[in-house]
Amino acid sequence: MKGLVMKSTGSWYLVRTSDGSLYRCRLRGKIKLKDLKVSNPVAVGDIVEFDLEAAGEDTGTIHQIADRENYIIRKSTHKTAHSHVLAANIDRALLVVTLVSPRTSFGFIDRFLITAEAYDIPVTIIYNKSDLYDAETAQYQQQILKMYAHINYPGIICSTVSGQGIPEIRELLTGYKILFSGHSGVGKSTLINQLAPGLALKTTEISDYSDKGKHTTTYAEMFELAPDTFIIDTPGIKELGLVDIAKEELGYYFPEIRERLNQCKYYNCLHVNEPGCAVLQDLKAGKISLTRYESYRGIMAETDNRR
Repeated sequence: MKGLVMKSTGSWYLVRTSDGSLYRCRLRGKIKLKDLKVSNPVAVGDIVEFDLEAAGEDTGTIHQIADRENYIIRKSTHKTAHSHVLAANIDRALLVVTLVSPRTSFGFIDRFLITAEAYDIPVTIIYNKSDLYDAETAQYQQQILKMYAHINYPGIICSTVSGQGIPEIRELLTGYKILFSGHSGVGKSTLINQLAPGLALKTTEISDYSDKGKHTTTYAEMFELAPDTFIIDTPGIKELGLVDIAKEELGYYFPEIRERLNQCKYYNCLHVNEPGCAVLQDLKAGKISLTRYESYRGIMAETDNRR
């Protein structure tokens, strides 16, 4: 039998077949033993083949994972030298961020965008909690939105309190598999509840002491909103370590640097302090965002800006 992985709990997987039937499946042992270097060989969004464990039962054993079109991956926070796949076979990712309570760092945003670029996944940035903005923050928000939109990362300013942006987000969903991701506390589950009230996902308040969110989504899970329309809810990400991206390749995953790669004097230019660097020239001329370039330099220097 063949099906789509709808939920992953680490040991059991909820698999949906084409007729809508659901089966609880686990991995066959030999798949676990493969040197995949990931903490979760099967991810939500995977297409798998499985056998029923007994006739008439709703449990099965997964014996084959289909090749993935793409996926979002990060370094595992639990297993050294391993990675963790957030979700696979995604049409678009919605990265939910906040400028207030708690503020999402540019380092985190840019690392997510790099990962999406590496696997050719379009991203729309959702700037949540606009109801908490004062006039100065609202003006700053427009600057950030324009900065990312300029390099083809469209954004939507939204609020689950006022309803701003909710219709625009809903229009992005129809007919696609959409990944929702972001830090804990950015309002991701509350936003999904606005878009699909029937799901009634669990939410919690932000801690007044730390101004940080608590994990309310424990496992990655896919929900069908309508025929051919799915959303994937993932646990809040605390850290987002990049996987298998060498320093020499990093510039390719920044669109504003990639379009200038052939303009530098040296073919192996790292855009740090090399003479004749087109990136540095355009940075000085104000054609490249200093904020984005600082993220690039931070990652190049291997400083910990995963958060």
